[in-house]
Amino acid sequence: QVRVVESGGGLVQPGGSLRLSCTVSASRFRLHAMGWYRQAPGEERELVARITIDGDTRYGDPAKGRFTISRDNAKNTVDLQMNSLEPEDTAVYSCNAEGDIGGAMVGYWGQGTQVTVSS
Repeated sequence: QVRVVESGGGLVQPGGSLRLSCTVSASRFRLHAMGWYRQAPGEERELVARITIDGDTRYGDPAKGRFTISRDNAKNTVDLQMNSLEPEDTAVYSCNAEGDIGGAMVGYWGQGTQVTVSS
């Protein structure tokens, strides 16, 4: 059983900040990486940021320079610090956990958390 649980979404004014957290709990699941993705209405899902257990990071273009992803391997938690938020950042943000179970690669998604940037 693998559970991916997100928290931290909400309403924020333009220029403000939010911090999203994601925790994965699982048995027999070896975590390789965790990432945040977002999907706005009428748009395709896009990468926000991804981090491996070794600390290698990758950011989507909208996140570069404004967002920072960090992880706590001991807690299987990843955080996304979002600064200088803009209305265009409004979307459902979902956490993804990549790993393997007995050598078979699998990925799991959380339920998503709404981020709304509006005055």
